[in-house]
Amino acid sequence: MSVSSEDLITVAEVAAELRCSKPHVYKIIRGEIKHVSALPALSLGRRVLVRRGSLDRWKAANERCARSDMLAASPEVYAS
Repeated sequence: MSVSSEDLITVAEVAAELRCSKPHVYKIIRGEIKHVSALPALSLGRRVLVRRGSLDRWKAANERCARSDMLAASPEVYAS
């Protein structure tokens, strides 16, 4: 079976890939996590599924360089 960008995955599979809890994934989907865009998902009644391609694009869009989240060094640190 080939994997395509249109494959659907469960919230549990998303949580395992992101190494977080299912409730946290639901918060991400609802856009409740500060400084993180909402993860697109399909709601089929009580069942929620995420397209593999959407998850991959979401991860790339929310990836941050470690330096971008750090405060700039104080000028006094480099003063001679």
